[in-house]
Amino acid sequence: MRHLRATGLIAAALLVIGGLVATSALTWAARATDTSTAAARHADAFAFAFTAIEGHDLPLEKFRGRPMLVVNTASFCGFTHQYAELQSVWETYRDRGLVVLGVPSGDFNQEMDDNAAIREFCEVQFGIDFPLTERVSVRGPGSHPLFAHFRDALGASAGPTWNFFKYLVAPDGRVVEAWSSRTPPTSTAITRAIERQLDASS
Repeated sequence: MRHLRATGLIAAALLVIGGLVATSALTWAARATDTSTAAARHADAFAFAFTAIEGHDLPLEKFRGRPMLVVNTASFCGFTHQYAELQSVWETYRDRGLVVLGVPSGDFNQEMDDNAAIREFCEVQFGIDFPLTERVSVRGPGSHPLFAHFRDALGASAGPTWNFFKYLVAPDGRVVEAWSSRTPPTSTAITRAIERQLDASS
């Protein structure tokens, strides 16, 4: 009987130890995931990547060293006409190094579901030839991490709280300014900020 009791106690002890080891492993795994997420969210903007609207990989690292204007877009919004101004900004400054990046999003229920249809709309209606990403989420728990990074850097008020928010990324990857939907892409505020970054990178 004593032998059986001892065997039972040893087995129970091994179960407890095994549980502690498993719990510890899960805790460290969770910590590692949290650390990885935090590191990604605090990286510079060029550390992130998208899938282009055409379906190929679009790492933002390829734009490092150039200022980048990032805009969350939609096809059926009261601000959709700003596509024309974004194309104008792109044509004005691309030879000096500016990148304009359009990020279609359906978060405000004003975008088509199909990437090919979004691309056709942009090309036919506005002659868009600056880079576009596939449709993504830009807010909430499913937000693309670049937009979470913008909020980390600029504060929650940086949104976007609607379509056509604009974010200016410096050549070194810092997000330096942001504007709401109501600020047109060709406004003096935006073009002067772009020129400052172009001058700094030349």
